[in-house]
Amino acid sequence: MKRYFLLTSLLAAFYFLSASAQSEGRNFDIVFIGNSITQGVQLENPDESAPPAFANAHMRSLKGITSSRFLNRGRSGYTTINFLPWGEGEFSKVVAATKEFHTDNTRQLVFSISLGTNDSAEEGPRGAPLSPEQYIINIKAITDKLLAEFPGSKVVLQQPIWYSTTTYNRSRYLAAGLARLQSYFPELKKLVLFYSQTNPGQVLMGDTKAFEYFRANHLTDLIPEKGNAGTFYLHPNKKGAEALGKFWAEGIYNALSM
Repeated sequence: MKRYFLLTSLLAAFYFLSASAQSEGRNFDIVFIGNSITQGVQLENPDESAPPAFANAHMRSLKGITSSRFLNRGRSGYTTINFLPWGEGEFSKVVAATKEFHTDNTRQLVFSISLGTNDSAEEGPRGAPLSPEQYIINIKAITDKLLAEFPGSKVVLQQPIWYSTTTYNRSRYLAAGLARLQSYFPELKKLVLFYSQTNPGQVLMGDTKAFEYFRANHLTDLIPEKGNAGTFYLHPNKKGAEALGKFWAEGIYNALSM
């Protein structure tokens, strides 16, 4: 009987410690890297209504999450080239901002990357159009340097969202751009598979559902904008930003729960 009681006590202690460790591991600092969609351009008060803000709020509501904080490093018009890790460009600013933001190593640092929309354009953004091969080389260079700068971090790659084939503002996207954007998707999955061998559990695939969601719901969730090829749909409105934030949060949560 004493032996049974001792075994039961040990098992209870084990489960308590495991649950405590899991709870401690569910405190997140999330850095969102992206373009104007991440930044929340055209939204009133982007600090509260851009997709990262909604993503962070949704993370806090998910089971097992103790706390979550976020840093929005979305930059309008930027491609993967703008974030390449050399010189005094945007990447160095991301590193500096992250070090200022993430000061508690007991919290899990996560980088959520959603880039590719501007890379896919026919003309306009820096370096566009980028082939799938060059796009993924750039994503890998960014990811490698993030892992080197922040060894305990996780990187979640979020699939870019749909835009209309009439998208043509200062930059020209159109149907060729949308087709090019979709050619990036299998490359992202291949890159995650590569890292599963070299950096197990560190680089993960996030959301892959938002693209189809916005294709189906662009009239209600994207802002109608006047362009050189008529009305186009590219940037989420507040409803769309909330939806995208939830997709990103679920992508992060599911990836890190695997």
